[in-house]
Amino acid sequence: MSDLSMFSLEGKTAIVTGAERGIGLEIAVAFAKAGADIVIAGLMESEFEHAANCVKEQGKKCTCIKTDVSKEADVKNLVEKTLEEFQKIDILVNNAGINKLAPAEEMPLEVWQHIMDVNLTGPFLMCREVGAVMIKQGKGNIVNVASMSGLVVNPLPQQQCAYNSSKAGVIMLTKCLANEWAEKGIRVNAICPGFTRTPLTARRLDTPNDPAVKKWIGGTPMNRVADPSEMTGLAIYYASDASTFTTGTVLQVDGGYTCL
Repeated sequence: MSDLSMFSLEGKTAIVTGAERGIGLEIAVAFAKAGADIVIAGLMESEFEHAANCVKEQGKKCTCIKTDVSKEADVKNLVEKTLEEFQKIDILVNNAGINKLAPAEEMPLEVWQHIMDVNLTGPFLMCREVGAVMIKQGKGNIVNVASMSGLVVNPLPQQQCAYNSSKAGVIMLTKCLANEWAEKGIRVNAICPGFTRTPLTARRLDTPNDPAVKKWIGGTPMNRVADPSEMTGLAIYYASDASTFTTGTVLQVDGGYTCL
């Protein structure tokens, strides 16, 4: 196997949640460039056509399936429809996530619960249902998109205890499943993005005098935020044969933020 062929995803089928835009879409397109057919799972139906076209431009198949990852029935439907069309699932990327800022002492329980449902229960449901398929196949790769906020508390501090706690949970879920499923041929790893320009952060990043933005950039040794495309290299590494002895790892892509 040549050095570059190890990174090929040719003939693979990948589900990417929250891939309508942002980091998820960049990963989906990168996987298609590497040879994979893509299933986009998300709720933003207005973005489906654009996202699917971005994948299809790479010469690969793409199906979009409306999915609320926090709902068991939706997740089961997603897996069923994927198997109907592609007969297998080689790769799962759990990228879907939400956030809402609120002081801990004022956070309504329903806000806390919704964030946990999407950010932590969602990846668990996806891993459980897709993992069962991969166990029958005897192989598979799962990539969880966590966050550096699951490792450190963001500056100011940002009032997002629910988000940070949910992402810390994703990190531990990654390690637990990697341990449980190692002998079943399934690898599970996590990416922890740092501050990244996405549709959700763009407005704030375009306000240079925002004290939070100043701390985001000032606290990052590379003195900038990431582009979503900068998450794709690690995602391809995890999903491909380049990482056949890699499981249970949690790697930051954060410009050095967490090394300080």
